[in-house]
Amino acid sequence: MRTLAVRLFGFCASLAASLVIGGLLAATSEAADGYPDHKVHMIVPFAAGGPTDVIGRLVAERLSDAWGQQLYVEDMPGAGGNLGVETAARAAPDGYTIVVVSTGFIINPSMYSKIGYDPIKDFAPISLVAASPNVVTVNPTVPAKNLKELIDLIKANPGKYSYAQPATGSTPHLAGELFKQTYNLDVVTVPFNGAPLAINSTLGNHTPIAFTALPPAIGTIKDGTLRGIAILAKERVAALPDLPTNIEEGVPGLESDTLTGILAPAGTPKAIIDKWNAAIVTMAADPDVKKKLDTLGFIPIASSPDQFEDRIKSEAARWDKVIKAAGIHVD
Repeated sequence: MRTLAVRLFGFCASLAASLVIGGLLAATSEAADGYPDHKVHMIVPFAAGGPTDVIGRLVAERLSDAWGQQLYVEDMPGAGGNLGVETAARAAPDGYTIVVVSTGFIINPSMYSKIGYDPIKDFAPISLVAASPNVVTVNPTVPAKNLKELIDLIKANPGKYSYAQPATGSTPHLAGELFKQTYNLDVVTVPFNGAPLAINSTLGNHTPIAFTALPPAIGTIKDGTLRGIAILAKERVAALPDLPTNIEEGVPGLESDTLTGILAPAGTPKAIIDKWNAAIVTMAADPDVKKKLDTLGFIPIASSPDQFEDRIKSEAARWDKVIKAAGIHVD
């Protein structure tokens, strides 16, 4: 009799648990079916006009049309992107606050002494959207025509050469530091407040070398005012098909890019994450979107949430080593 009672109790408990789980799944599914039913706030933690803002506005435009609800972009620059990311981390996990991030979101915890978010615990990854490979350019007066020649030139003239980079802790900056560390180069790092200023400095030959993301450098490479040395990527890019990669030039290991991805606050229902991910996948496959991104120097990417999380972890580990070796620190 006691055994029967135990079995009956277990059955009832299992049934109750199943009903609860089923109810939660149904509620979550219904929430996603009706989502979004009002405006969605997209935070871009940088100033208007930058690469992250460009991607964010493209996503907002496409999904506003697809979903019939406005996705409005708010640029929230400050503290190297930390202000906007921290704001998003504290938002309600209901799918109505989304943040568009760059690789700085991954790097900053290794560089800043105090930071108000954890890139893994505080966010639910949705998808990568695009990647912008970094590029090495030089003033035309620099005799080096490829990376091997540039390495030899710097080694033959220790302390003479300098390179411009767009922001401390940016992936172009870290790519330059990795270049220095890998080949033990005595070359001076000169930070600027943005890629245009870094490129202008190299155009003026004040800093004869530049490490930047590809988009702001495309025009100068095409018109020959700067010499493109190499794309730091596994494959050439459509925007500059004649510019070889660092791997082709026999200098592997320097591949680096600036990633752009979409995140939601941790705890956002999976069904909403999945709806966003499906929309990003559809957008990335659109030939018009691909053409637009190719022209700007971006490579379209659509990843699963798990793939995006894996990339966050691998990028954090890689650049943490470079940051520590270079002694980069921001208070």
